[in-house]
Amino acid sequence: MPPHCCVPKCTSSKRKKSYTGQTFHRFPKDHVLCREWIHKIRRDPGRHFKIHGDTKVCSDHFKEESFLKTLVGMRKLKKGAVPTLFAWTDSTVRPARRSIVRGTTSNATTAVVEEDVQQGDVNSNELSTETAPPHPDHDYAELPPPLEEQLKEAHKMINDQAELIARLQTKRFLLSRFQGDDKNIMFFTGFPDYNTLKAVFMALQPTAENMVGWSQAQRIRQADGEIVRQGFSIPKLAVIDQFFLFLCRLRQGFPEQDLAVRFDVSQSTVSRICVTWANYLQFMLGSLPIWPSRETVNELMPPCFQSTFPLTRVILDCTEIHVQRPSSKVLNSEIYSHYKGNTTFKGLVGISPSGLVTFVSDLYTGSISDKEITRESGILCLLEEGDEVMADKGFLIKDLLTEINVSLVIPPFLGPSGHFSQEEVRQTQAIARLRIHVERAIRRIKEYHIFDTVLPMTLVGSVNQLWTVCALLSNFQGPLF
Repeated sequence: MPPHCCVPKCTSSKRKKSYTGQTFHRFPKDHVLCREWIHKIRRDPGRHFKIHGDTKVCSDHFKEESFLKTLVGMRKLKKGAVPTLFAWTDSTVRPARRSIVRGTTSNATTAVVEEDVQQGDVNSNELSTETAPPHPDHDYAELPPPLEEQLKEAHKMINDQAELIARLQTKRFLLSRFQGDDKNIMFFTGFPDYNTLKAVFMALQPTAENMVGWSQAQRIRQADGEIVRQGFSIPKLAVIDQFFLFLCRLRQGFPEQDLAVRFDVSQSTVSRICVTWANYLQFMLGSLPIWPSRETVNELMPPCFQSTFPLTRVILDCTEIHVQRPSSKVLNSEIYSHYKGNTTFKGLVGISPSGLVTFVSDLYTGSISDKEITRESGILCLLEEGDEVMADKGFLIKDLLTEINVSLVIPPFLGPSGHFSQEEVRQTQAIARLRIHVERAIRRIKEYHIFDTVLPMTLVGSVNQLWTVCALLSNFQGPLF
């Protein structure tokens, strides 16, 4: 292969016979001098440029004083000579005048070429030869823009990147994204608006920042005789966003993997957050005095109760949630509900006449009766002498209430006559019209969609906490009527 010049913009080659005195010179073996040659010709060794035996620089890029003549008249490059003449440093350099592309030369370049042809420096056949342009990665003939323009462009790029980061931050699935969107706050959390949610969190924040996660309970260290507790912290999530994640889990029943993607954390982190916050909120909300005094009930009693059953203290009803069928036959028989025809957990809910949830029991196995759950739940200890309890016809708890001098208000049973009297019909309608509010309150609790599907056995360990928290959080949605 005939040698050619490796300098950008230079098309010198031994194929062109018009330059009889032209010579080609290999890169020096001295590494320092070789690097200086590479620096001068503006080439970067890599995939497009490699130095080997055929890589040479033509004599047009050296000054005349860089050569010496031998005794036989040959030109030889002096030791330590460096190429300094290039198209980007001197417009009169011959390689710059020879880099002609058909149909793209300017008028000035054409004039110079014509002059060279007349002087015999360029072969006329060479004008018709189309030379390939240099690789775009090595277009060093174009000078860089001034420093002021580069600085201005850098500032613009930084500002663009900052705006992009800010936009991406606002799109993250965090509570701050929904500050002014009460509709989505209600959808994702169950709170009626952002201000209510923030007020609840501000009340919880002093203790929430220092709570111990369930996985950290075993890591409590003993130091100098004092118990040192480490707060439950997730580096990627603020405390308020942990609260938001837990509310999303309750309200919409999002799977843990879904929440892991939304909040950009691991699935195990989501699981720890949910278990920790379930226990924490059950303790904090459960310590609130939600059972009102007799005076408070009378003060908030709606007119519909005042005119019919003014002594009503609480309206009771039971509800069930479906749970995964266990493999144990003994356990399966205990949680099987004949009323639902499935394996369930059963809980007792009580509301005041004003519509607020004032009592919520633990969850029991589905085979328990309404009477037994009333006895075991502890509500009998809260009732006072002279109170009235309103319930459905299936609550056969009159004997339990009689022992503490409390009356039971339920729809009348069908007597021996086979039909209701006019007074019994009116009483049945009045009780049904008022008792329906407890079913509406239970529906609010079950609007936390974590209870929509069959509850997996993996949640059984924290199901009481989840049930209690959902029941107490429903009070923040405001009165039923």
